Amino acid sequence: MLRSTLIYLSRQKSIFRFVRNNGFAKKMASRFIAGETIEAACDAVAIINKTGVTASLDQLGESVTREEEARDTGRRYLQLLDEINRRGLKANVSVKLTSLGQDISDALCEEITRSILERAKQYGTFVRLDMEGSDLTQRTLDFFAERLYPHFPENVGIVLQSMLRRTPKDVEWANQKHCRVRICKGAYLEPATVAFPDKRDVDRTYVECAKSLVLNGNYPGLATHDPVIINQITAWAKEQGISADRFEFQMLYGVRRDLQEQLVRDGWRLRLYVPFGTQWYPYLMRRMAERPANLWFITGNVLRETFRSR
Repeated sequence: MLRSTLIYLSRQKSIFRFVRNNGFAKKMASRFIAGETIEAACDAVAIINKTGVTASLDQLGESVTREEEARDTGRRYLQLLDEINRRGLKANVSVKLTSLGQDISDALCEEITRSILERAKQYGTFVRLDMEGSDLTQRTLDFFAERLYPHFPENVGIVLQSMLRRTPKDVEWANQKHCRVRICKGAYLEPATVAFPDKRDVDRTYVECAKSLVLNGNYPGLATHDPVIINQITAWAKEQGISADRFEFQMLYGVRRDLQEQLVRDGWRLRLYVPFGTQWYPYLMRRMAERPANLWFITGNVLRETFRSR
């Protein structure tokens, strides 16, 4: 019932308009969303960079059904890359193929995505293809491997999710291709036929995949806020004599800032995933609906940092 309610709320434009104009709601969202404009997002990244942390900027917005919407999203990503370069920010970008026309046609999506990659190559930066639900996993990997990676091997990478049963094999595949991977647990609600229902299996698979990527992969991003997993990986890296420049930890903007600060103090590399844009309300609602545990995750972080600041 909670999931259905959140999905319903995410689609209510009248609620969206009210929330966007509500000061308290915008303040709460600002913990996790770096504003609505490219300028605001880049301002947030400039502050992040001063602490020795890099960023990956994600313009919010998912599946589109009209060609002009997809092309408009592509144009905004070009503007974003231009601004990152102009300001000399230490940041790359993350994109969702469904926001670039994947659900309209592969040809359109390829055209738009390659224009973004061309601009990234021009600036010597990087574009991460975000992973969405399991129904798109193989399609995304095929699109990456066949249409993008052969032409932009230094400028494009993928995301894999340890909650999916298939992921260890996908990690082996990625290591063989020597492509860059972000490994995360995954936030989508998936059936037990394709995903591990038990958190212990998700965590175990995450650690195994992370170690494989560090040992055999190409500068992986280890995306997690789990202090137990972080401690496991840092202890293992020290035991193996693995230097901090072999990989980076990745976290969400505004989440577990205490852990973020500790990782930087300890000399590990950190990149923050920084979402921005006008679609922050449906984004947060969908993230919580896809996996209701995200609601308690976000609430817990707000409460933790509220009491920490007192």
